[in-house]
Amino acid sequence: MPTPSRPIRPIRLYGNPISGHVHRVRLFLTLLDLPFEEIEIDFASGEHKRPEFVAISPFGQLPVIEDGAVTLADSNAILVYLALTYDTSRRWLPADVRTQAEVQRWFSVAAGPLAYGAASARVTALFKRPDNPQARQTAAAVFEVMERHLAAREWLATPQATIADLSMYTYTAHAPEGGVALEPWPHLQAWLRRVEALPGFVGMVRSPLPGQPA
Repeated sequence: MPTPSRPIRPIRLYGNPISGHVHRVRLFLTLLDLPFEEIEIDFASGEHKRPEFVAISPFGQLPVIEDGAVTLADSNAILVYLALTYDTSRRWLPADVRTQAEVQRWFSVAAGPLAYGAASARVTALFKRPDNPQARQTAAAVFEVMERHLAAREWLATPQATIADLSMYTYTAHAPEGGVALEPWPHLQAWLRRVEALPGFVGMVRSPLPGQPA
C-alpha cells in the first residue's frame, strides 16, 4: 500500500500552548503542511490525569495525536510516525541506518538531559517551584556538548534538518525562561536561527523570564 501524503481528515493534537513537547509536534505538522486541529488540555485543573484522558495517554502526558484509527502519545514517537507516514521524500527521517541511529541518539538526549535540564528549569520557574540549580547545571552541560558538535556542522544528525533538530529545538530555545542564558554558545544560537528559518516554522508562546512580571 502506498504511503499517504495527506491525512483523510485533520489530525487531532491534544496539547497545551506552553508545552515544549507539544510544540515539537505542532511545529512538525506545520512544516509538513498537514491539516490539524488542536484540543487544549488544561494542566492547572489536572485534566491530563483524568480517566478519560489517561485512556488515550496511559502516562497522563502530552501530546497525543489522533489520526484516523491511530492514537499515539509521546512527542518523539509522534515525530517518527508523522515522518514515516507523511514525508514521502524521507527528508526528515532518512532511510539509512546510520542516520536513523544518529536521530535516535538525539531523541535520547531530548528525553534525558534536555528534559532534566532546560525543560525542568523552565517548569520550575513557570510554576514557582523551589529552585533547582542542578537542572540549570545539566542544561549548561548539554548546551556545551551541542556547541562543540555544531561548531563544524549546521544540523545535529545530518547535513540537513531532521526530526532530531525538532526534538531538541524548543526546550533549548526557551531555556532562558528557566534561567539558562544562551549567550555563551554562539554555534548553538546560530543553529536555533537556522531552525527558525525553516519554511513554515511556527514558534511557541514566550513565557516571562525569571524575575519579570507575568
